[in-house]
Amino acid sequence: MSAQELDLRDYFQIIRKRLWMIISIVIVVCLLAGVYSLFIKKPVYEASTKIIVNQTPTQAVATQIDLNQINTNIQLINTYKEIIKTPAILDVVANEYPQFNTTAEELLKKVNVSSVNNTQVMTLVVRDNSYERAAEIVNAISLVFKQEIPSLFSVENVSILNEAKLNPDVEPGPVEPNVVMNLAIAFIVSLMIGLGIAFLLEYLDDTIKTEADIEKYLGLPTIAMITRLGQEETKHTETQSQTLNRKAGELEHVTATK
Repeated sequence: MSAQELDLRDYFQIIRKRLWMIISIVIVVCLLAGVYSLFIKKPVYEASTKIIVNQTPTQAVATQIDLNQINTNIQLINTYKEIIKTPAILDVVANEYPQFNTTAEELLKKVNVSSVNNTQVMTLVVRDNSYERAAEIVNAISLVFKQEIPSLFSVENVSILNEAKLNPDVEPGPVEPNVVMNLAIAFIVSLMIGLGIAFLLEYLDDTIKTEADIEKYLGLPTIAMITRLGQEETKHTETQSQTLNRKAGELEHVTATK
């Protein structure tokens, strides 16, 4: 292909010429992504708890709200989030709950801690291939954190706002794999790959195929062209040639009679 600049029409022609190749790549990749998401990837479930931490004990009657204390608690949330993910908490969980049959390193991969801006509430999330197991683990981590944080930090009041339900009324669905998201990503990626291959093949193809290519790249008019015949056309031409030869041979043996 020449190094001349391509206009929008040329791009559409390249895509049209290799449209079936692009469609085939998209279909194959999307099918593979669907099979992986539905039949190979194990479902992952999610369970969560919410925890609120205060440095001062809750008073039965509060005469004045200490805004500085609240701001301090909010700023310390990031510290508490990191403490939950340390061996000081996870090692205790692994030792006190041997039924989980897991280590602190494995628990760390399952745990995620987040917080809403300008609040003292932390959300503890655990993901596992079983929802019941995820709920048990997240509840255990919350309880251990509540027990251990007073000895690790100057905190006197930790409350678990809600625990993960082991047997919820509505059976939770898996959060992974997200089949729709995977198919959407597979479609976009495969489409980009297909278009990239199409343009690459066009770039590497430096052959001239049509009269328009000759005039475009060489600037010469087309005087004549030799076409390629298919098998049926070739057979038809051979049959006509044999017929003409046979008639010519018959004419050689014709004699004149009086």
